[in-house]
Amino acid sequence: MSLQTYHIHINGIVQGVGFRPFIYNLALAHHLKGWVRNSANGVDIEITTDQNTLEKVVNQIQNAAPPLAQIDSITTEKINHQSFDAFNIVESKNKASDFIPISPDVAICSQCQQELFDPQDRRFRYPFINCTNCGPRFSIIKDIPYDRPLTTMAGFEMCPDCRLEYEDPTDRRFHAQPVACPVCGPQVWLEDSAGQNLAEKEEAFRKARQMLADGKILAIKGLGGFHLACDAANAEAVDTLRQRKNRPAKPFALMAYDLDSIANFVQMTAAAEKLLTSPQAPIVLMPKKSNILLADSVAPSQANLGFMLPYTPLHLLLLEPEPGYPSALVMTSGNLSEEPVLHEDQAAREKLAPIVDGFLMHDRPIHRRIDDSVYAIVMDEPYPVRRARGYAPNPIRLTEALPQILAVGPQMKNTFCLTRDKYAFISHHIGEMDNWETFSDYKKAVRDYEDLFRIHPQAVGYDLHPDYVSTAYALERASAEGLPRYAIQHHHAHLAAVMIENGLSSAQNVAGLIFDGTGYGPDGTIWGGEVLIGNCYQVSRFAHLKAVPLPGGDAAIRKPSRMALSTLWAYDLPWEDDLAPVQALTETELLVLKNQLEKGINAPLTSSMGRLFDSIAALIGVRQSISYEAQAAIELEALADKNELGYYAWQMDSDRINIKPMLTAILADIKHHETAPVISARFHNTLALMSLEIAKAVNQQHQIDQIVLSGGVWQNQLLLEKTYQIMEEHGFHPLIHRQLPPNDGCVAFGQAMVTAYRYMKDKE
Repeated sequence: MSLQTYHIHINGIVQGVGFRPFIYNLALAHHLKGWVRNSANGVDIEITTDQNTLEKVVNQIQNAAPPLAQIDSITTEKINHQSFDAFNIVESKNKASDFIPISPDVAICSQCQQELFDPQDRRFRYPFINCTNCGPRFSIIKDIPYDRPLTTMAGFEMCPDCRLEYEDPTDRRFHAQPVACPVCGPQVWLEDSAGQNLAEKEEAFRKARQMLADGKILAIKGLGGFHLACDAANAEAVDTLRQRKNRPAKPFALMAYDLDSIANFVQMTAAAEKLLTSPQAPIVLMPKKSNILLADSVAPSQANLGFMLPYTPLHLLLLEPEPGYPSALVMTSGNLSEEPVLHEDQAAREKLAPIVDGFLMHDRPIHRRIDDSVYAIVMDEPYPVRRARGYAPNPIRLTEALPQILAVGPQMKNTFCLTRDKYAFISHHIGEMDNWETFSDYKKAVRDYEDLFRIHPQAVGYDLHPDYVSTAYALERASAEGLPRYAIQHHHAHLAAVMIENGLSSAQNVAGLIFDGTGYGPDGTIWGGEVLIGNCYQVSRFAHLKAVPLPGGDAAIRKPSRMALSTLWAYDLPWEDDLAPVQALTETELLVLKNQLEKGINAPLTSSMGRLFDSIAALIGVRQSISYEAQAAIELEALADKNELGYYAWQMDSDRINIKPMLTAILADIKHHETAPVISARFHNTLALMSLEIAKAVNQQHQIDQIVLSGGVWQNQLLLEKTYQIMEEHGFHPLIHRQLPPNDGCVAFGQAMVTAYRYMKDKE
């Protein structure tokens, strides 16, 4: 066969994952000459070979790439014939307009873990061991291409041994940018809350473990920020952490050394095991076992516990099994309430000193803060709750190229989204945009992603809510840069997010059961129990829960007792003296509430399904006030009797879902002393059946059998699985989230999709 020179370009996550040494060794195996290099938009290869060998090489690239690589496209073209002397890895090439997806931070691999505990290895017990298959990526990258001078490892000059590995294409650490060892790399030390150095290196771990065993609270600098840690079995330590952090009841994340350790506390399925041990290593929510040796206050009134495995060598050394030391640690975000996770040493010292007894520190700078991801297992598949470390900034692949769009996201559980070509880059979890610190972090992160992925927005999408901080930011950007702007209704964004995530076309009509807590409606009321019909261009409201007053606005969200009585009032049902929410309020509070409702004083209308959950929880005595979002709904789900098959009546009044028959039946059950677990189960069963009947009505009128489920209410696993199963049994095709959370963490993606397609239509 005749020889020809070919240029091969590979696009995707192909930098920082051992791709060039893979190509180098592949070239040697085929006796090829030429070169490979990183560029700012992928990996480029030139080889002189025959057509048959070229096809073999391309096939092996596609099918045998390194484990962390994600190939999106491979293109080959013939170029002018060249003669090469050998096969070389050549210097990276940068071009200002090019971009490439970047690998997220990933958990320590099995080979590095083996070396970590091998006394014969030169990195024995070194807390920053890594290779091309694992370790920090996104949290240390400053710019692309991903080379050491553009990471926070730039300040650590490699020793001769590390340099040899780094420059050897046959070595597992070839061009592993964070490569380091005890001689030349970052180091660990322990200090007290006043900043006094207590110990260094191995001694720091020994003393830190002893402090945790003694019931102390530590701030631990990890991969993407600080954690607050304590012994999860020590009730006094957990209670102290709650008191100091001002976090009365929200569940804490937990970490244990291995799967066997985690299995002592939760019921673990094969799907959960696979997710826990994946390179992403998220927190996984699993049903807790009874009579476990953990403090009840770790996750009060919860059916699930959220566990993760140690995903860095530092965490492994901290949790190494040994008698007398904790077998599970609370490992919660190192921040003040609702502020971003802290990632800079001095800021952590200043803000966390009143909370902790000591700091386990290291000197590898964290360029980009990032929280732990949280997943549930739904129908034996991963189901996102919070998408961050391990997943961001992995893009969602799109079926068609889109213009460059900025979608700024919502107020709660904020993420933002940037699109370019066939990629949608959804940011890591930013959080609640209620304070200056989060908003400052948000603005910095938007510019950071724009620079990293070389995106210059052509249009901006934002939420319809006039008071969202992100909306103000969008309007300011659009005005300053002369960009077209698109206001996207909150629940329309939810619907579009599920559609495109599931690969549907932008113009395909679907029905959306969008159930959440809050979303500003075009009519000025607060939506949240919506049945929408539409696509990425437009939606219409097919049906919704009857709007009821939200007395006192946020006050009614914080006090479900107020919401419960408002709901009864809206449906002309009496406030019996022995009802739990009546008992929870003083006579004065009841008089003020009744006056608010009758005169409509500070009582905006809401059709929110989230508020209905709050109302039912309060009525049956589960929760009258909350200290964190959705607490009442989560506890209502947790106590439901899984064996109860009963349900309540409801009816459709034109386009309104009338739940008065259900409320009347629940009040009767309460009067007859039916248990809370049974009433909760019947309520969940009713909503699942209601969803099916609504789907039937949509199909009858509009011939649509594809139903999308989105909104924070669909984090309720009991409701989701019941609804999904019953819909499938009746021939419907429910679509749910698998890449993004159903909560507001998906809204920016939906905004981006609606904005992009409307913008392209306007350009036509």
